[in-house]
Amino acid sequence: MRIAICDDEERYRIELKTILNKLLINADLNIDTFDDGNILADAFAASPYDLVFLDIEMPALDGITLARKIRSRSENVFIVFLTSHIEYALEGYEVNALRYLTKPVDIEKLKEVIRYVQEKQGSSRQIIIKEDGEEILIDINDVIYMESMNQNVRIVTSKGVHTIRYNISDFEDQLKNDGFFRIHRGYLISLSKVKKLSGNDVILDGGETLPVSRSNVKPLKEALYTYVEGTAF
Repeated sequence: MRIAICDDEERYRIELKTILNKLLINADLNIDTFDDGNILADAFAASPYDLVFLDIEMPALDGITLARKIRSRSENVFIVFLTSHIEYALEGYEVNALRYLTKPVDIEKLKEVIRYVQEKQGSSRQIIIKEDGEEILIDINDVIYMESMNQNVRIVTSKGVHTIRYNISDFEDQLKNDGFFRIHRGYLISLSKVKKLSGNDVILDGGETLPVSRSNVKPLKEALYTYVEGTAF
């Protein structure tokens, strides 16, 4: 996702970029920041962004005027205004603004914006985890497997490993309709990441071999067949 932030106050640019990087740590992400609307307008003309955050009150080029320029070049870009003056909201309708966020940005409202944009772009569903006091969004397509470790769950993804305090059974229930299968009391795997079944073991992407409990060997095979049939063209 390509994101642009335009605000003449550096602290708000830094704050918003930092939050977005933390929320979208596992996403294919590129964030550019601007302190001048004219520069963003030129950059957008050269290579459009998916999502832009615009401060309304900027000296060189105000956010509403900048939004008109951006919208004239793209009907698909999502525009979010940053402001402390909600009276500007009516003007935002003419440029089909997605939302207004007050400064400093409310993280929960920002999450709603990100989820909406990803859903409209056809991105896969995500889960939210809390690791080291930070909330992180993980694309479930990146998850290879989860491992129960006492009161923690180790989440192994194609982009890194996360260990959080959680119950693997809760993840099993949460992901039951997303192609995940509990092969063992200690392991929940993504069926899309299975490379091979070998006796009572399953081999996943990356070469990881995990044990399958004897009672789950047949149900796993059935689940794999169902999954493959459901994803075949």
